[in-house]
Amino acid sequence: MRKTVHLCLSSHDEVLFRSKADLAFGFNCFALASLTTESRALAEGRLSTHHHSIVQADSPRELMFRNRNAYSRYFNTKYKRKGRLGEKHYFLLEIEGLYHTLAALNYVNRQGLHHGLAATPFDYPHCSANAFFQKQLGKDAVPELLRPSCRHLFLPSNVSLPEQYRMDDTGMILPKDVLDTAYVEELYISPRNYLYQMNRNSNDARDIQAQKEENHMEPVTLEGMEAGVPDFDPRLTKTFEQGKVNYDRMTDMELCQLVDERILPKISSIPETASVYDIPFDKRTKLYDWLWQKNQTSRYQRNDPLFGGKTITEAQLSRCLCMKYDPKR
Repeated sequence: MRKTVHLCLSSHDEVLFRSKADLAFGFNCFALASLTTESRALAEGRLSTHHHSIVQADSPRELMFRNRNAYSRYFNTKYKRKGRLGEKHYFLLEIEGLYHTLAALNYVNRQGLHHGLAATPFDYPHCSANAFFQKQLGKDAVPELLRPSCRHLFLPSNVSLPEQYRMDDTGMILPKDVLDTAYVEELYISPRNYLYQMNRNSNDARDIQAQKEENHMEPVTLEGMEAGVPDFDPRLTKTFEQGKVNYDRMTDMELCQLVDERILPKISSIPETASVYDIPFDKRTKLYDWLWQKNQTSRYQRNDPLFGGKTITEAQLSRCLCMKYDPKR
């Protein structure tokens, strides 16, 4: 029996996506897992340390297995890594009822806003917020598409992609070809209501009450949706929801790019295929100390060649270097 569920895979000691190419491939793996398990994908959002999705599936476990397995093979091959990617157990929340479903959709579509990465839900490109009511909101322009002969470069090996699934020039399958946008738009009723839902505050008292009156299930809340996600304080959400983005904070993606593209090639014996997983742990520790001290001394220097005046956290540096964070360090 098909169930509506929220799925979340997270990682505490390392990032899941180190580059935009990883984010694109990760979405493709999710799209293919939804296709092969005959699941209805409703919404999704990818951040460096976790991936959210709302799906209707007969077997959420099979969907998650296919998604994680395909992406792990890609990630491990690219970065010369071994083993399971992400936490051993993923998070699953069953959803039942209109108000519960809308609350879950809202949280996933507002990922960038909740984590202080964007001033509005629509400003974060790695979630499904821009996939709905595209014509009415002026977002229906078709991006430059990838040539069919190049599609295999952005898919797991031995995978055939249906022709109706288009790819943009970055190699990512178009979200509107994967998500059941018509179904989701029916739930939101109108573009105006969708905009309202994207701009309302989390854990709104009226929304919580509507969910309680709908059925016996626990209300969908931000704390519940983000359960197990690393380095996130729900109390910051009220600040982030005002669109107050700290542009002086370096993102995980920017830090990984700095490490992978500018630092590792200089210290690796094989610069062309340098990977943080190739660096012995003791050298990673020294690199950690050097980068942390460098950031502390250069955080007020806008012309700093490495950080450009942006700040980082110790937990962030630990996961970007694939080291378990020790607050007593």
